[in-house]
Amino acid sequence: MDFLHRHIEALIFCAPEPLSSSEMVKCLSEMFEAEVPLDHVESAIYDLRKKYNQDDFAFSLEQISGGYQFLTKPAYQTSISILLKQQSQKRLSTAQLETLSIIAYKQPITKGEVEQIRGVNCDYSVQKLLEKELIEIQGKSEGVGKPLIYGTSKKFMEYFGINSIQDLPHPKDFTQADNQIGEERE
Repeated sequence: MDFLHRHIEALIFCAPEPLSSSEMVKCLSEMFEAEVPLDHVESAIYDLRKKYNQDDFAFSLEQISGGYQFLTKPAYQTSISILLKQQSQKRLSTAQLETLSIIAYKQPITKGEVEQIRGVNCDYSVQKLLEKELIEIQGKSEGVGKPLIYGTSKKFMEYFGINSIQDLPHPKDFTQADNQIGEERE
């Protein structure tokens, strides 16, 4: 079934976002005009992950955001970070990062609720996060004026390398020293 491995490699490689096993089964079944069993696809993915974890490759096949995607190995982080630093003009500002973290932890949430927590207007930050597709509109609130409700997107999980919102660090994971300014006096 080596041909199945190559087709799965091609699908994952060309997919703009992580591709789930079920999406691969659907695509391959349509292409072969026959049902492709999920366990065959998952077995092929297992073999591919094993193959790309070898030192011969600068990238590996990783499970992320409910699917699979080729990602560069950590050993190449320095050279890639230099390239991205040179090319990057899509960095998140402090205001955008604060707004995004509030939305991630409190979702679903309205812009007004975010502004209440931050204490400042968030129009620009919310607009930029929508443009970068890190957040998405999830509907309208039943409150006065029916404001839009925001939540994180699939691209958010890709961007931060997590599989679900539950993978975000919990506030209890931060020690008091991490949240303290200055030195303690006795």
